[in-house]
Amino acid sequence: MDRHYLELGSYTHHPFYEKFILEIPDNWMLHAMYNVPLDEMMEIIDRSLAQGHTVAWGADISEKGFSWSNGLAVVPDEDKTDLSGTEKEKWEKLTPTERKKMLYSFDEPVKEKTITQQMRQKAFDNYSTTDDHAMEIVGNATDQNGNKYYIVKNSWGADGHIYNGYLYASESFVRYKTVDVMVHKNVIPQPIRQKMGI
Repeated sequence: MDRHYLELGSYTHHPFYEKFILEIPDNWMLHAMYNVPLDEMMEIIDRSLAQGHTVAWGADISEKGFSWSNGLAVVPDEDKTDLSGTEKEKWEKLTPTERKKMLYSFDEPVKEKTITQQMRQKAFDNYSTTDDHAMEIVGNATDQNGNKYYIVKNSWGADGHIYNGYLYASESFVRYKTVDVMVHKNVIPQPIRQKMGI
């Protein structure tokens, strides 16, 4: 691998800013990557895109919120704890099936979970985050409510696809379901590089 490109992950079961071998079946060569906190991983992704570099993205696409046919990857907040008044009353009257249908209809933006480092780690530890697919993050976008998305190029072809082979992954989805990323080392902010010893 070209030494100008570095692979990064974000996991609490290994020390931050050090290299580690991620325990996933596809890492059969025992390749090591650098470990950084979640917010810094996201900063590196954003900085790479801002500087005109794409990001190689390994992700879990087995989630219900990943819909290739709709060109979206989201993490709906199934708890909806912040509802009030008539909105809350309507939500509470829905059956669990009706709630899921509404959350995963992909007809309009939905409130998403706020993803923390701990949630990410729990999903990795209990195998609900799996190493499924590699894609390329090529840019960012916002929806009509101002929510941030990443534009992702997939390898499954463009024929008949809603976005010609691209999809929109929400910031929550990328925070939650990223297994690893690969970036040019020069996009990593110098203070983070110093902590990594590079």
